Amino acid sequence: MSGDHLNRPVHGTVAGAAYVALPPTAVDATASGPTRLLLAWPGFDPPRTAAALAAAIPMTGVPVWRVYLDLPGRSPGGLGSGAILETEAIEAYGRAVEQAAAGLPAAVAELRRDLALPDGPVALAGFSAGGAAALLAVARGEVAVSAAAAVAPVVAPARAARAVERRAARDRTWSETAQELADRLDLGALAGDIAARDVPLLLVGGARDRVVPAGEVTAFRDVLQRRGAGAVEHAAFRMGHALAAEPGTEPRPPITDAVRVDGLLTDWFRERLADVRPEAAQAEQWDSGQEQDAAPAAAPGTDTAPYPAPAPVTR
Repeated sequence: MSGDHLNRPVHGTVAGAAYVALPPTAVDATASGPTRLLLAWPGFDPPRTAAALAAAIPMTGVPVWRVYLDLPGRSPGGLGSGAILETEAIEAYGRAVEQAAAGLPAAVAELRRDLALPDGPVALAGFSAGGAAALLAVARGEVAVSAAAAVAPVVAPARAARAVERRAARDRTWSETAQELADRLDLGALAGDIAARDVPLLLVGGARDRVVPAGEVTAFRDVLQRRGAGAVEHAAFRMGHALAAEPGTEPRPPITDAVRVDGLLTDWFRERLADVRPEAAQAEQWDSGQEQDAAPAAAPGTDTAPYPAPAPVTR
């Protein structure tokens, strides 16, 4: 590939999935270790595609390639809709999560070739169903992972369906095979495998999330810690489940909740993957040789901050 891919997005297909790759353009940081690749999956709720997730959570300040991969297949509907009560929807969800994790080794190998990247561990991120895929990939351990962040991960598909049953006042019609699939993808049952990988983890929940309640994400963190996970952190925002407006399939300017999550993930991955050069950031405040007046740094959580601070990150 010609050198012009070093400063512009790259589009392609690997392991049967379309991707959008954003180059490492951070001006104030460089990669601090062997990780040069961060892969992220969207969800079955907005943002539903790689392109939409790249627009919502670009993580521009992380000085590695950020590659956004489509999930295999398409959902018949969002996980918070009545569609999840049908066998077709939960089977589509299960196939997407399992195939995304199973296809990760091939995707990484092809991306290294496409982007001319050296071998090394990768970082993972995902939203909703994509968060479940990222955690499943960590549990399987087929690819070396240096850090992983999951935003509103579907911890237990069966519990998500029960919440919809209560709202819709009707029962699910899952087949026995569909129920077994949902049980197999209950992340609580995989907590021991995830903890054993000793991968730094960030779990993000939403206080207004009706698909994956914030308490469920917190409880999953507690399970991981009881199973021996030594580096799992948690944060919560006052947000719902979606990180983009409907239909969430095309790139659009990010909504406020996405800006908040992007800021958190950017900072968290920078701490683990980057060496920051403060002098480079300061240089960006100069324009045609003139230093610009910089606004004073806002205290965390104040209204003048670029995005409202999350609840304290806890271990």
